[in-house]
Amino acid sequence: MTSTPSAAGPVPGRPVRVRRRGRGAPYWFLLPTLLLFAAFTVVPIGYAIWISLHKVEVQGAGLGSGARQEVWNGLANYTAVLQNSEFGHSVLRAFGYGLIVIPTMLGLALVFALMLDTPKLRAGSFSRLAIFLPYAVPGIIAALMWGFLYLPDVSPFYYVLRALDLPEPDLFSGGTLYLTFANIAVWGGTGFNMIVIYTALRAIPQEIYEAARIDGASDVKIALRIKIPIVLPSLVLTFFFSVIATLQVFTEPKALQPISNGISSTWSPLLAIYNAAFGTNDLYGASATAVVLAAATFLLSFALLRVSDRFTREDPA
Repeated sequence: MTSTPSAAGPVPGRPVRVRRRGRGAPYWFLLPTLLLFAAFTVVPIGYAIWISLHKVEVQGAGLGSGARQEVWNGLANYTAVLQNSEFGHSVLRAFGYGLIVIPTMLGLALVFALMLDTPKLRAGSFSRLAIFLPYAVPGIIAALMWGFLYLPDVSPFYYVLRALDLPEPDLFSGGTLYLTFANIAVWGGTGFNMIVIYTALRAIPQEIYEAARIDGASDVKIALRIKIPIVLPSLVLTFFFSVIATLQVFTEPKALQPISNGISSTWSPLLAIYNAAFGTNDLYGASATAVVLAAATFLLSFALLRVSDRFTREDPA
């Protein structure tokens, strides 16, 4: 006489189905972030693309209701952006600014990180805080602070130059503007990049350094042959951030524009977009320019990432 399996127990020979509860819980946790991302990133980008394809058509004298209508303009705004020589010059100025800022800032950040990682360093905590502290200063405050230091009438540097009967440079005209803005960016951004590189250095096992010292390697050789190659991915990451920040330079020229006549309203790409949107009230052309700049930044970052990936990828062999 065979026994019938209980209704509550598993049936022999049949796979047991495990009921998984809470599979949708991670998506519920992600929902607030996704909603905020959609509301403050996806929707504004989509709206910018939408209005970049339109223009305002004025009928008659432009007075009365219905005299100004938003009509479809297609790609005409993008064509105007690509043919705008002022925008092209602003992009070239941004690249020239980046050629000064990026090597200087990342070079100093790497040197400071290597110095802080030496075992003989004293007052390391104070040194890290002192180097990182300028990054904690808001960009607009840093720009205004340096702007007053650049003014000949109130700057203590010009007072010293006059006392020593030395020439006084004009920091608000011509090619000197590149150094003027670059100094503010390097002063404020070196600390952040130093922390990124220093964190990567602290993750390196100390046994590697001990083995190198047993083999007779000095601190300089350890830095050049061990530390720098290992933290190369962190250098690449900071390089990408710096390139994007270079194309988006805005705070320095905008903050110093009221105290100098040598800074044009289209000195940088973002300044040109701001002037088109709020200076000439051309929101449609400004949106098209912003979309072009965003697409160029994305393509440039993607290309640099593909190129750097060939040098930072580990050889599987």
